[in-house]
Amino acid sequence: MRQPRSELSERVIGMAIDVHRHLGPGLLESAYEACLCFELDQARVPFRRQVNLPVVYKEVRLDCGYKMDVVVDDVLIIELKAVERLLPIHEAQMLTYLRLSGIGVGLLMNFNETVLKNGLRRLTY
Repeated sequence: MRQPRSELSERVIGMAIDVHRHLGPGLLESAYEACLCFELDQARVPFRRQVNLPVVYKEVRLDCGYKMDVVVDDVLIIELKAVERLLPIHEAQMLTYLRLSGIGVGLLMNFNETVLKNGLRRLTY
């Protein structure tokens, strides 16, 4: 049975905070992704990694190489970053992923912060 989206978001944020507490800032996105996916797996939360996202242009599906970092239970996109700071382009990227995928909620997480909550954005479409 699926959890309500807000509960799922809170649960995933808790797992991400735990990963950040253990690793701290300064690693590559791929390390945080692997550790967060480990936590999701341990908690038996269904997810997929590096999910292809085609672009539909004039009713034609085109593979343009876009990949969503993690999709949780087919209702939540997680986009991980390890950058100096989140920029408007990162939020635009997430909003586009939400629109193209039909998934309504996304978490944008910048692990290169001393406190993860400062690099966390919950976006909806």
